[in-house]
Amino acid sequence: MVGLKRRAVLAALMAFGAVLAHGQVDSSARSILKGAAVEYLYPEQVTVVAGKPVMVGLHFRIGTGLHINSHSPSEEYLIPTTLSIPEGSGVHLDGATYPEGSEITLPMDPKTKLSVYTGEFTIQARLVATPGNHLVEAALRFQACNRSACMPPKTIPVAIDVIGK
Repeated sequence: MVGLKRRAVLAALMAFGAVLAHGQVDSSARSILKGAAVEYLYPEQVTVVAGKPVMVGLHFRIGTGLHINSHSPSEEYLIPTTLSIPEGSGVHLDGATYPEGSEITLPMDPKTKLSVYTGEFTIQARLVATPGNHLVEAALRFQACNRSACMPPKTIPVAIDVIGK
């Protein structure tokens, strides 16, 4: 009877350990939003000096197996990744620095090199805010593709609470 209880406790501990180990999977391989091609990760809130340009790093993740065109795609017909902030939000996008894209080739056209983003990337946005608290819904426009097809262009919200002091 004691041996049976020990085995049951040991089995329960092993199952609990498996659950804990599963919970420690590398979060960069998981998507926060199921099925999302691109997700905005952070920051959710920034405090800036009102009236002065401030660089803010906006972090994004691209879904596994996908890529998006860089801000400077290698072909004119490709849709660049762009960040925008609506007028009248109390925050002005005074410019943005986009990362360099990585070069890839696709099986259907191995001679053409594409400039793309994969995995995680950061856009350095130069923001100028008026005094006050501004809930800004910026937008990231992109076109996601896999190795054989592209999805229609999409724009996702980039919600940032900007506090101008």
